[in-house]
Amino acid sequence: MTHSLPPETDWDQAPGLLDGAMNLDLSAEQCDLAYWFSSVAQGTLRGRAENGHTEEEITPAHMCTDGPLRDAQILELGCRSVAEEQGTRVLAHYVANATGIAEMDFFATQLMDEARHSMVFRNHLVEMGVPASELHATIAKLSADYRQDVLDPILDFAVRAIRDEGDFIGAVAVFTIIIEGVLAPAAELSERKWSLIDPAASAIARGAAIDEIRHLTVGSSIVREHLRADPGYRVRLMDTIRRGRTLWDTIPDKKYILEREHLFQEGMHQHAGIIGDYEVWPGQRLLDTTAEERYNMAERWTDKMAAARLSYMGLDEAVEILRLT
Repeated sequence: MTHSLPPETDWDQAPGLLDGAMNLDLSAEQCDLAYWFSSVAQGTLRGRAENGHTEEEITPAHMCTDGPLRDAQILELGCRSVAEEQGTRVLAHYVANATGIAEMDFFATQLMDEARHSMVFRNHLVEMGVPASELHATIAKLSADYRQDVLDPILDFAVRAIRDEGDFIGAVAVFTIIIEGVLAPAAELSERKWSLIDPAASAIARGAAIDEIRHLTVGSSIVREHLRADPGYRVRLMDTIRRGRTLWDTIPDKKYILEREHLFQEGMHQHAGIIGDYEVWPGQRLLDTTAEERYNMAERWTDKMAAARLSYMGLDEAVEILRLT
């Protein structure tokens, strides 16, 4: 490559989702179209554009064999592909209603990122043996309840904020805090838990996490700068956050995540020889965890990340409202 990549887009140097979302400071002006084309499309995704992983990051034979491990992965990536697809559609409203050119350009790149995530999640199901001719029908069937119970309510909330209420900044906060708060628990955990069992899936999750760091940090920056320019907007924003928290509490995302985590639990013990003493987080062997422990840790990571971003925005009072302490 003829230019050096910003560290946050370099595959080998970019931080993990938790560290990056808590500590990086990126703006829409920094992450413009030129940045995306040069550093993301030609940097992060170099050699990974079609499937989200390289040829060296393989899909093992056991991921193509019927059993709980494969079932867990199909559920996980099927649901995540729909989440990213629906998120892409919602982001079209953000592009159309952006308050400035920098914001419009950034959300155009985020729309492309989410569409790509949906694509690579789907493509991995084909790599695992789901017939391409049956792919969309398979995903629609397995994700129907998840879409109705989890995705539709939170994404409708975002659409109402930006399209019906004309509140671009509030909608950015909804996507950055509420939507990611519901969907993010799977992201960091996915990269870690599939690392040895399905290297291709782990790489796909890594690429998506690198993008999500950018989405979270730039979204936070947009909200922070607006609050600095218009302190009076804080009252309206806090009302949006409160309503989002009330909605968040009604979303039954846990039961869907635990369904696949219980399948993963059964499957990982069938392949204990591959996993060995691998630690899913420092001091904790993956084989010694339960489905509930993994989910609870992912929730703690998400709360910690959200609290850091709210503080960055200057919304420390929202930390208590969202009960992230």
